[in-house]
Amino acid sequence: MTIKGFHHVAIISSNYEASKQFYMEVLGASIIQETFRKERNSYKLDLKIGEGSQIELFSFPDPPQRPSYPEACGLRHLAFAVENLEEMVRKLTEKGVKVEPIRIDELTNKKFTFFQDPDGLPLELYEV
Repeated sequence: MTIKGFHHVAIISSNYEASKQFYMEVLGASIIQETFRKERNSYKLDLKIGEGSQIELFSFPDPPQRPSYPEACGLRHLAFAVENLEEMVRKLTEKGVKVEPIRIDELTNKKFTFFQDPDGLPLELYEV
């Protein structure tokens, strides 16, 4: 038995419509399937992002805030692979997203930077 890779990353949003707009219009994800689960008063939105990657975006009534700063145990950030970091930073900036300065990974000499989704989830762009 071997793991073939990641199937999806699940994200719970505090504002479903704002997060849906961000992941689709800003990051370019497309809808695979959107489901309203009446018994949970919750949406589940399956988004295709890149080749073979998915994000499950959830809405729940009154979700607790994500602990951060100082960083809490658990998932630290989600990193997206990009071919041209400067171009992606330019596109995000044009859409009003605040992006940190580009840095160089001291172990790989690859360029990377961070930004946040509407709930402050740390997201990374990593040039491959």
